[in-house]
Amino acid sequence: MLVVQCWDDGVTTDMRLIELLYKYNAKATFNLCPGNMNDERIPAHWAEQGYNGWSHKGFFGGQIGKKELFSVYKDFQVASHCWKHENAGVSSDDEFIKAAVDARKYLEDVFGRECRGFAWPCSRNTPETCDLLRENGFAYARLVGETDNVMGYTDPMLLTPSCHFQDRQFYARYEAAKKTGVFYFWGHTYEMMDSPGMWAQLEQKLAYISNDPDAVWADVIDLFK
Repeated sequence: MLVVQCWDDGVTTDMRLIELLYKYNAKATFNLCPGNMNDERIPAHWAEQGYNGWSHKGFFGGQIGKKELFSVYKDFQVASHCWKHENAGVSSDDEFIKAAVDARKYLEDVFGRECRGFAWPCSRNTPETCDLLRENGFAYARLVGETDNVMGYTDPMLLTPSCHFQDRQFYARYEAAKKTGVFYFWGHTYEMMDSPGMWAQLEQKLAYISNDPDAVWADVIDLFK
C-alpha cells in the first residue's frame, strides 16, 4: 500500500515534524503560501492575553521564512496553497488562479523542479476554478474530508484524502485502505501546538506505518505519474 501525507501553510512547527520524517524515512508534501512569508522566520508562540485575532486555541504555529524555504523543505515535495491562502469562490476567478499559479511559479523557482500539486485553501472550490487549475497544468487539488478510496475520484481536482491525522479512526482507516492500495492523511503541524502528548501520538503513527511491511511511503504527486 502507498502511504502519502501532506501538511498545510508552511508554519514553523513544520520543522519539528521534519525531524520525525527524517527519523522514520517518511515522505511528505508541504502546501505553501509564499505571499504569507516574510524573509525571516516567525517563531511559534502562544497569544498574549486579550488578543482577538486568529490562532489555534491561542497558539500560533509561526511561519517559515523565505530565506530558509529551500533548506527546510529541500528533501520533500512542496505544492501551491495559493499566494496568500486565497479562497475559490471568495476571490474572483482571475484573482484565484493568479494566486495559485504565482505560488507554484515561486516554488518552482526556489526548488528548481516542477510543483504541480495544489491544496484548496479552506477546501473551497467551484467547477470554474477546477477547470482553471486543470488548464494551468496542475496535476491534482486536495480537499479536506475523508474517503475509503482515495483513487476512486472522478476528478483529480477534487482529490479527497483518507482522513485528517488526528482522526479518531486513524488506525482503522489505515488498515481499511489496504483494500484499495492508498492511504492519505493531512493536517497542520500547529494543531499539535507544543503538546508533548500530541507530538508523541503523531510519532507513534509514523512509526506504525514505517514498521508495516505492507506500507511504502510515497509523495502525493506519485499518485498521478
